[in-house]
Amino acid sequence: MRIDVVSIFPEYLQPLTLSLIGKARQDGLLSLDVHDLRDFTTDRHRTVDDTPYGGGAGMVMKPEPWAQALESVLDAAEPAEGARRPLLIVPSPAGARFTQAMAYELAEEDHLVFACGRYEGIDERVLDWSREHFDVRPVSLGDYVLNGGEVAVMAMVEAIGRLVPGVVGNAESLVEESHSDGLLEYPVYTKPSAWRGHEVPEVLLSGNHGKIARWRRHQQFERTAARRPDLLEDFDAGSLPGADREAFALLGYDVVGGRLVRRVDGGSAS
Repeated sequence: MRIDVVSIFPEYLQPLTLSLIGKARQDGLLSLDVHDLRDFTTDRHRTVDDTPYGGGAGMVMKPEPWAQALESVLDAAEPAEGARRPLLIVPSPAGARFTQAMAYELAEEDHLVFACGRYEGIDERVLDWSREHFDVRPVSLGDYVLNGGEVAVMAMVEAIGRLVPGVVGNAESLVEESHSDGLLEYPVYTKPSAWRGHEVPEVLLSGNHGKIARWRRHQQFERTAARRPDLLEDFDAGSLPGADREAFALLGYDVVGGRLVRRVDGGSAS
């Protein structure tokens, strides 16, 4: 996978040289280049922003440096025959929310380009122009505002990059993580079995792998219901076995029409 990032603070992306993503770059599993937007300016002050048309607070990023930077990325790319157009991801609170499902989808792409906006954002015409050369997708990390796109890009690159085959050593660990199946991850423990008055759950010491798997699954149900009940609204419960339905029933949920429905005041689901 090829990844290009354009930013006015390329040093902000230095953490992507560390840990698994950094190793994947060294091993050739990921090609990741960071470009300084100011290298594509033409004035002595390397200006990348100007006042907004129509008035208002803040500054807007100028279109021409962005066009030059993105053209440079295209020129440097060597797409394989039949490869899809590069996907330009623009971090924006006005974009679709980034999810684990989206991370899996983006991990299938050949070439991702991230445009890190700053100030009040990038001139909208850049996105319009970019659609001639890229598939363009504004994406939001969450319902809050950051100073710029760099933090969002680091989070997305790590979430996407670790799904590329070979980046994570034990591929099975990807299957058991939070959000991989629409639920939060179960709690984990290590040695010693007793620590400062707290014990590891007895089932994990039993050696019965069937019981352990069932306990972990039901812990996912309990944790998700307690911390992120919104995730259960879209959870496909139609094929749940009886033991899983009973576990949800103890948490106050019934399966109705293949969906989980919360019971009201201890009565039947409505």
